[in-house]
Amino acid sequence: MLKHIGEKAKEASYELQGKTTLEKNKILQEISNQLSEFSKEIIEANQIDMENGRKNGLTEGLLDRLLITEDRIKSMQESVKVVYDLEDPIGKMDYMKTLTNGLKIGQTSVPLGVVAIIYEARPNVTLDCSILCLKSSNALILRGGKEAIETNKKIVEAVQKAFKNCGTDPNCVQLIEDTTRESAQELMKLNGYVDVLIPRGSRGLIQSVVQNATVPVIETGEGNCHIYVDESADIDMALKIIENAKTQRIGVCNAMESILVHETVGDSFYKGLEKIINEYKIDVHACEKSIGKIKNASAATEEDFYKEYLDYAFSIKVVDSVDTAIKHIEKYGTHHSDVIITNDYNNSLAFTQRVNSACVYVNASSRFTDGSEFGMGAEMGISTQKLHVRGPVGLKGLTSSKYIILGQGQIR
Repeated sequence: MLKHIGEKAKEASYELQGKTTLEKNKILQEISNQLSEFSKEIIEANQIDMENGRKNGLTEGLLDRLLITEDRIKSMQESVKVVYDLEDPIGKMDYMKTLTNGLKIGQTSVPLGVVAIIYEARPNVTLDCSILCLKSSNALILRGGKEAIETNKKIVEAVQKAFKNCGTDPNCVQLIEDTTRESAQELMKLNGYVDVLIPRGSRGLIQSVVQNATVPVIETGEGNCHIYVDESADIDMALKIIENAKTQRIGVCNAMESILVHETVGDSFYKGLEKIINEYKIDVHACEKSIGKIKNASAATEEDFYKEYLDYAFSIKVVDSVDTAIKHIEKYGTHHSDVIITNDYNNSLAFTQRVNSACVYVNASSRFTDGSEFGMGAEMGISTQKLHVRGPVGLKGLTSSKYIILGQGQIR
């Protein structure tokens, strides 16, 4: 079954490679129009997914990821507008030089070809990936999770209708409706059709793809994101950032999951932290040095420091220096997004230089690690690897390059 999807995607990718920026932007505008036309159907389909999610015991964080509302559809349309306005990444000549033999050599940006993504309960990803792949001239194969299947079907129906209305092959975006494990395994091995596969979701999903795929993979990562409160930190600032990073949305990969606190930080910090804990009813897993400072905290285990909670919960540990904080993050973190709250220049420099994460912050919330917040309009995921692309994967991350050589009859 998937071979047929792969064949159609490969053929559609050739058509997309020939599209001008004007033609691609026309399709983007039509996608926004179709989101309006399909909004009622999308929300009704999402209500089915939400009800099934509740029956199947999805956590509050996962249900929040799954939910589609009128406001979230408007947010999707805003993402379309941003991508519409972004510079087309295809056909950009990075440089041109002339060799002594007269050959002119240049390097230009080209699409990857066929991009596939395996993801879980986030139907907004369906739209984000569709518009990014369109603008970067890549065909797209979507394989979402069973939790969002009805919503995904309607979003893809809207997107494909936009392609049809603009006289373009709707197979530029395809959804695999089979949500069994077998379909994911088959997609991982669709060599000859899939040029790159992106897994987006839980640690189990990502590791399954990394270990089993025979097609090239861009590895995204779960988000065990840390906030380190340095000895020189502005306490009010630290508490404000912690509250935002932990509670604004609990079910996302850029939410804070662990706090590190310098041992000299005083009681005013812990009193303020306790107010946040009580207001949001947060479950705290504390080290032996901090457990006495936080009422009703449980003793943290080794496993707690590794955990991405995706819930109203976090771990906390007292450290004696910025060096110890960095070592802790290196051991327990996921190289996603990590934060230092400090007024010490040397400590901020050490943190940004030595923390080996895709995004490293000084005095700001980890919640900004997002393609939209970074001005990309949307993202395919947050890459935590180092090769090809790192951090939010936007238009540039969906391109490769090729050399163009111009001659006048030269031979070697």
